[in-house]
Amino acid sequence: MDTASIIYNGELRTTATHLRSGTVIETDAPVDNKGKGERFSPTDLVATALGSCMLSIMGIKAMESNWAIEGTKVSVLKTMGTEPRRITGVTIVFDFPAGHNLGEKERTILERAAHNCPVAKSVHPDMVQDVTFNW
Repeated sequence: MDTASIIYNGELRTTATHLRSGTVIETDAPVDNKGKGERFSPTDLVATALGSCMLSIMGIKAMESNWAIEGTKVSVLKTMGTEPRRITGVTIVFDFPAGHNLGEKERTILERAAHNCPVAKSVHPDMVQDVTFNW
């Protein structure tokens, strides 16, 4: 079964439907590439997928070990390059809530899990992944 169906709507916008759930994501080209920048761009989704994947994999590890990381926030900053136009770097900052009670060993396990998420291992190795964990 296909993962998604994407329709071009014109004016550099698309509508992507996740076929299993019916969830819809609209994209728009960024302002610096002839778009209106009113929605996630495809490269925004790649950068966001990296942060979301890292947090999800950490969530799996936390759930397996009965560690609480609920309320953790992630900020994502994408850096674009030219010639070729591509994502050259993504800065990910994790902010964990106060009172998580995780020791150094648990933190190391979660950080290692984040760096080994499927998206982190799928993007081009030249794309810098600058990750900070604020415990």
